[in-house]
Amino acid sequence: MKRLFALSLVAVVGVLAMRGYAQTPAAGLPTVDQIIEKHIAAAGGRAAMEKLSSRTATGTLEIADMGLTGTIVLHEKAPDKSLAIVELQGMGTIREGTDTAGAWEENPQTGLRDKTGAELADARRGATFNPELRMKSLYKTLEVTGREKIGTADAYGVLATPAEGTATKIFFDATSGLMVRQTMTRDTPQGPMDIDVYLEDYRTVDGVKHPFVVRQITPQFTLVIRIQEIKHNVALDDALFKRPGEFRN
Repeated sequence: MKRLFALSLVAVVGVLAMRGYAQTPAAGLPTVDQIIEKHIAAAGGRAAMEKLSSRTATGTLEIADMGLTGTIVLHEKAPDKSLAIVELQGMGTIREGTDTAGAWEENPQTGLRDKTGAELADARRGATFNPELRMKSLYKTLEVTGREKIGTADAYGVLATPAEGTATKIFFDATSGLMVRQTMTRDTPQGPMDIDVYLEDYRTVDGVKHPFVVRQITPQFTLVIRIQEIKHNVALDDALFKRPGEFRN
């Protein structure tokens, strides 16, 4: 589900316009390992997550500022494949895919394009299945930044900096341990974009908790995704994730 956090918003914008990591926290703060392990336990546990090998999520999408609505379907397959399909009413279909060969985007305004550089690196990290279990290999450094308020609740901030691409600040609820917010700047064809993501309404599906409401905020607009259904361990052919036009077996 983490692929939903920024992928769909970056795609919509196109239409509209640890190998090493910090482990010594400041006084009174938990370590990176403690924060990540508490989140994994709160979300259902490592064993429950490792039983899952694929996921399909369906839901609705709304940009109230612009009067836009639509639907979203997200397919994910371990270890590193994803496909998001966004249908925007009156604007057409947007698709973004990532597999071992690379990452691409196709939308009615800009056509089909391949992702490169930092954008490609971000897409590949976003396509990692169950990334909570692989944080130390996905990021060059992980650093606990402090304790902050997210709404009325306390949360611990972790700055996750990759070897390539842009850093993400991830917030975990201090009480429940669940991930509740991400802040980042992402490279897009329109230039750098600041994104603030809130993860809400966690529900348990097949023993693992997922956010069923994802609010993505930019300086221009707010996009809200409401998940309606999640299915795990569905049969997904590798050809589903291939770049359009590539040979499919």
